[in-house]
Amino acid sequence: MGKKFYITTAIDYTNGPPHIGHAYEKVLADAVARWFRLSGREVFFLTGVDQHGQKVQQSAERAGVTPEQFVKDVTAKFLELWERIDVRPDGWAETVDPRHKFVVRALLQQMYDAGQIYKKKTTGWYSVRQEQYVNDKDRNEQGEFGPEWGQVEEREEENYYFRLSDHAEWLQQFLASRPDAVFPANRHSQLVNSLADSGGMDLCISRPKSRLRWGIELPFDEDYVTFVWFDALTNYISFAGYRDPAPGTSGLPDFNDLWPCDVHIIGKDILIPAHGIYWYIMLHAAGLKDEEMPKLLVHGFWNLEGRKYSKSEAVEAKPLKVLKDLTPHGIADSVGKDGLRYFLLAEMTTGQDADLSEERILTRYNKDLADILGNLLNRTLNMARKYLNGVLVNTTHGSEMHQALRAAVTALPGRAAEHMSAWQIHKVLADVIDTARLANAFIDKTAPFKLAKDPANADAVASIMGHVIETLAHLSIILSPAIPSTATRIQEQLGWSPPAGFTLADLKWGLLPADHTIGQPQPLFPKVLPPAEAPGS
Repeated sequence: MGKKFYITTAIDYTNGPPHIGHAYEKVLADAVARWFRLSGREVFFLTGVDQHGQKVQQSAERAGVTPEQFVKDVTAKFLELWERIDVRPDGWAETVDPRHKFVVRALLQQMYDAGQIYKKKTTGWYSVRQEQYVNDKDRNEQGEFGPEWGQVEEREEENYYFRLSDHAEWLQQFLASRPDAVFPANRHSQLVNSLADSGGMDLCISRPKSRLRWGIELPFDEDYVTFVWFDALTNYISFAGYRDPAPGTSGLPDFNDLWPCDVHIIGKDILIPAHGIYWYIMLHAAGLKDEEMPKLLVHGFWNLEGRKYSKSEAVEAKPLKVLKDLTPHGIADSVGKDGLRYFLLAEMTTGQDADLSEERILTRYNKDLADILGNLLNRTLNMARKYLNGVLVNTTHGSEMHQALRAAVTALPGRAAEHMSAWQIHKVLADVIDTARLANAFIDKTAPFKLAKDPANADAVASIMGHVIETLAHLSIILSPAIPSTATRIQEQLGWSPPAGFTLADLKWGLLPADHTIGQPQPLFPKVLPPAEAPGS
């Protein structure tokens, strides 16, 4: 059996509810996973939650509950959202899981035995918000620690450190030899440039229990717990069968069948230093070879109407003119789960920032989905039922316009595969909408509603209807990774669904045979308009 396509996302920190950034990352990963399944690959998609840390402990204390109960409640909110918007991971990582704790402790013990972890006392500036020590290079031009660091205080503390600096030269050589390790290319360059400014510092990987008890205890010192990086980052291997303590009994996938990971999907804020430096070096120090290093897909941020916005704003249920609000649930309440998924995937160029606004969401929904795609399906099926009694027939009629539509449709799989090789799912969706627009124009120009007035044109009308209905079947397949529920609804109305095991290689012209009976048309995307513009207002 060949290696599965292994895709992961950064696990979400359970110190607050999910926001639009969380939703984008998971929808992107889910769509990528579905795409590779459609391409014929066996896929394992892992995501989950990061549940330890000082901020969680403090939040639990403020809420008057135990950390265990606090993370359980927050985790439920993430699971509820993923279920609602059709994010379907194959594996779910929770860092409180005993299996994960076993792997973290085993990895720490291995590093300690190899002399890669040592203990020392330091005095320095500590960011409470970021839960890390900072130094002078983190100060702004005024010599101050900026607001991104929150409260910064001076501390003297004895902790354990990982010899990160021992591996800096290796990381530089690895990145030079693997220009495809990080996507997009500008993030790869950013990571390479950052190594020159890292200062050769080692990584503090512990916190004393005297101030933090909510964590995984170090296997070699019971007075300390491990800090976030050896805990959270290790989920990528702990839930993929790495160091299985009881082979055949854990229910986890085979590590060797998954690794190396084909892609970690992460936000740009955790590339440097977490994934680009700490994670690569942790894997190297653990003995993994260069060819076993994972690839990183780094996505951008969502800005709010042209400006950066805070995490508190991101989860604020602030009512708008039309939409309920700009939280994931609020958007889904207004335009549906696939309206949300489509906006996220169509609006953001993978690797770049994008803008979140009510206007952009409504434009994507009303123009792309309602006016172009939904209108194409509804008008076509209504005409087919009217002119063909809902049954397709063999025809010999054709024209240059027929050939042009057919050529555009049959080119879609190859174009989509090319786009997805560079993670450009927004281009796949743009091609689908362009093809639906072309099909609408094909109907307008061939005018079956006029031809049908003369029985002599029956063959021509049947050919037009057949071409557009076949087009819709193809579009439903290409759309299925991005908006799976909509794809299913289109297929239900066509009276057709792909057979079991259908892959992209099977997507050829002629999916719907003569004598095929179509289903009942139903509006896919009812317009979402301001009250003053809504019908009947």
